[in-house]
Amino acid sequence: MSLIRRNPPRVAPELAARFAPYGTATIHEAQGRRGCFASHMRPAWPRAKAMGSAVTVSIAPADNWMIHVAVEICRPGDLLVVAPTSPSDAGYFGELLACSLAARGVVGLVIEAGCRDVAALEEMRFPVWSKAISPQGTVKETLGSVNVPIAIAGQLVNPGDLVAADDDGVVVVRREEAESVLAASEARERKEEATRARLKAGELGLDIYGMREALAKKGLRYEDA
Repeated sequence: MSLIRRNPPRVAPELAARFAPYGTATIHEAQGRRGCFASHMRPAWPRAKAMGSAVTVSIAPADNWMIHVAVEICRPGDLLVVAPTSPSDAGYFGELLACSLAARGVVGLVIEAGCRDVAALEEMRFPVWSKAISPQGTVKETLGSVNVPIAIAGQLVNPGDLVAADDDGVVVVRREEAESVLAASEARERKEEATRARLKAGELGLDIYGMREALAKKGLRYEDA
C-alpha cells in the first residue's frame, strides 16, 4: 500500500541545531557505535554537512515520482532520506529538485541511489549524500510511500529521526534518544579536547590510553637492534 504520512513527530529544530558542532564520528561513538550508514554513502561534493529531522521516502527503482510528492510534506529543518525498493544507481535527484527542497527549508538529501548535476548542487550549496553519481534519468510511473520506516544503507530510519551527515558519512539517531546522545556527544568532545592538548604537547597515545600493559599481555616485546 502506498501511504503519505503528514506531520509525524520530529526532533525539535532547536535540539537538532545543538548537534551542529559534532561530526558523525563523534555522534556514532557517543551512541555506542550505532547508526552508521554503509560506507558507500558519500557526499556529492566536499565539505558538505547537514543535520536534520528525517522525512523518509520509499521509492521504486529508477523512478523519482515520490520525491516530488515528498517535497510538499517537508518543513524547514527536515532532511530527505530516500531508499529505492530495489537497487538502482540512476540519477534520481539534481538541481531542479534541489531548488524545490531548498525553497521549503530542507537542509539536505540522503539517497541510496544516484544523483546528478553535482557542480550545480555544490554551487548552490545544497548537501547530498548518495551511493552513485549518474546522468541517467528516471521516470514517474510507480507509487511509493512518504514518512514510513525505511531500511537504507544497513540502517533502519524512522520518520522524525535525527540524521547527521558530513565528509565522513551518515549517521542516524533515534528521535527518542536524541537528548541522551547529544549529552554523550558533548561529553565525548570535552574528553577529546583534553586528549588533543596532551597529544599536541608530545605525550604518546600509548601512555594516555594506558595501552602498554595490554600490549605486554598480548606478548609484544621490545629489543634494541
